Amino acid sequence: MRKKQVLLIGDMVSYGKIATSAMTPILSHEGFVTYNLPTALVSNNFEYKNYALLDTTDYIRQTLKVWSTLGFGFDAVATGFIASLEQARLVADFCRGLTEKGIPIFVDPIMGDEGRLYTGMPETMVDSMKAMLKVAHVCFPNYTEACLLAGRQYHPDGITADEAFSLVDDVHATGAASVVITSMMVDSRPSVVGYNASDDGHFIINYDQLPIQFSGTGDVFAAEMIVHLLSGDTLEAAAREAVDTVYRLIYKNRNAQDPYRGIPIEESLDVL
Repeated sequence: MRKKQVLLIGDMVSYGKIATSAMTPILSHEGFVTYNLPTALVSNNFEYKNYALLDTTDYIRQTLKVWSTLGFGFDAVATGFIASLEQARLVADFCRGLTEKGIPIFVDPIMGDEGRLYTGMPETMVDSMKAMLKVAHVCFPNYTEACLLAGRQYHPDGITADEAFSLVDDVHATGAASVVITSMMVDSRPSVVGYNASDDGHFIINYDQLPIQFSGTGDVFAAEMIVHLLSGDTLEAAAREAVDTVYRLIYKNRNAQDPYRGIPIEESLDVL
C-alpha cells in the first residue's frame, strides 16, 4: 500500500525536540512519509529568551517554483511557525492551490502562550496566522493563540463552557473549517475544546494535568491529530487520542531536567 505523503511547513529548531523535530518521528513511526519546507532556521526554543533566527522566505519562494516544475505532490500539508506576513501569504497561496485539489491543510498557528506572544514576535504575527487560517481544514491553536486570533481577552483562571464554545466559533469565523483549541481551563478543568465543521458540532475533552510543562507538546498534539484524521477518525476521536498520547509522553519523561528541550520523541515511541 502506498504511504501517504505529508509536507511539514514550519521552523527547523537546531537545539531541542520541538516543531518539525517533534512531528517527523511521530508521523514516520505511524507509517507516513514526511517532507520538510522550513519557514525559518531557529537556534533553539523561544522560551530561552535568547535565540537566532534565519527567515527563509526567499528559499520558500524558489522551492515552490522548483517543486511546481518537477510536479511534486502531497497528500496533506501541516503548517506551523510562519516568520512574516509576506511568508504567510506565500504559503497560504500554495496551500490554497492544494485545497482546490481536495488536499487537507492542517494549521497550527504558533505564536504565543500564557496570554502573550512569544519573545521577539511582532504584533503582525496575528495577521500572518489569520491569513493561514483562511486555508485551514483544521487548526490547532492553544488558548492564548485562540484569544489572539479572535481578539478576545485572555483569562488565566479559565472560562466557562459557553465562553469556550463562543471562542471556538470566533476562531472558526476567521476562516478555519474545523477548530481544536488546546490548553484551556474550562469550568476549572484542563480541557481541549473543538468545533467540527462536518457535523456543525462542538465538544469538550477534559483531561488530567501533570505538574510539568514541556515545550513542543503542541507539536506532538498536532502530529497525533494528523495521524488519526488521515487514518479516518472523527475530529473528536482524533483529539481524544492526541490528548491521551501527550499525557503518556509527558508522564514517561516527567523527570526531565530541561523541559524547554521538548520530549525526546525517538526514545518514547513505545508509548504512541
